[in-house]
Amino acid sequence: MKTVVINENEMGVVFKNNKIIKVIEQGKYWFFAGEQILIYNAFKEFREIDWIDNQILNAYLEIVHITDEALVLVSERGNFSHVLTAGTFAFWKGKHKFSFQEVSIANFQIENVSKAILEKQQLNLYVRSFRVESYEKGLLFVDGNFVQMLEAGNYFWWKNAQTINVAKGDTRLQALEILGQEILTKDKVQLRLNFVIQYQLTDFIKAFVETKEHEKQLYVLVQMALRTLIGTLTFDELMDQKNEIATLVFNEINEKAQRLGVSVLDAGLKDVILPGEIREIMNQVLIAEKKAQANSIMRREETASTRSLLNTAKLMDENQMLYKLKEMEYIEKIADKINTISVSGSNNIVSELKQIFTK
Repeated sequence: MKTVVINENEMGVVFKNNKIIKVIEQGKYWFFAGEQILIYNAFKEFREIDWIDNQILNAYLEIVHITDEALVLVSERGNFSHVLTAGTFAFWKGKHKFSFQEVSIANFQIENVSKAILEKQQLNLYVRSFRVESYEKGLLFVDGNFVQMLEAGNYFWWKNAQTINVAKGDTRLQALEILGQEILTKDKVQLRLNFVIQYQLTDFIKAFVETKEHEKQLYVLVQMALRTLIGTLTFDELMDQKNEIATLVFNEINEKAQRLGVSVLDAGLKDVILPGEIREIMNQVLIAEKKAQANSIMRREETASTRSLLNTAKLMDENQMLYKLKEMEYIEKIADKINTISVSGSNNIVSELKQIFTK
């Protein structure tokens, strides 16, 4: 005979001849030879699943069966602990501090599970997560079919056989550059243009569901409008109307862009790049124009200067006092440039100087 003590947190399973004959709880027990006892932690999962069909043992166990399309979220003392997947699990009745929440994963939608639990690391293998920023909108596609619009926020879905994709669109003002477009004018001059538009997504269903690659479609739309417009203008007309081209292209594409779910807000022609030969000719024309302008200005200034001198001469001829003042002005200018004066001569030097500066 032997003595066995079962503590408060333990359960014992008694075998005789390899058969379960009873289950014992806290206490002190005496056993005869031939009886065997296995002691288990009553607060942990009972892992001897092959024994749970035994009627004696089964009366003390809480059995949890989980199908392939379900999960069980296990909480211990009110706090999330771990996840149970498909299979059978057993716990000691009245002893464990676990609670169980069974959830179906047959559908991707998650119901009645808090986000605090879904963000736990233990659920990463079972949950898809996705974030839509404050400046974005999302479109949810399940198995290739559009399901719903997603506003800004964090989203969680079960990982299952369904395929989930999320397309995100930016609600902010965006710019699209059409660079290096080689286009022939009406008179066969080849140019390269850089053009830019500012646009905003306004209809996400049209942009992502009804249109394939809306940004490429918008690029082609602007490109074709540019080519059509430039092809109707000669080179000289293009240079004269350069500031109006953006407005013409804007008017051409605005309504068509609405069908793509896009609103065009502004357009502008950034650069007109000329071929080398045309650029040299334009430089020569510019130089000739500037030279002509310079010559015209010089002739105009010379005429004005001559007219001013003539008027001055007439006034001096008519007014001897004015003539004398002008004479003194020039003498003053000459004297201002003299650093040293050497005087030599007889005692009449003062009289001689007086004769120089007086009539």
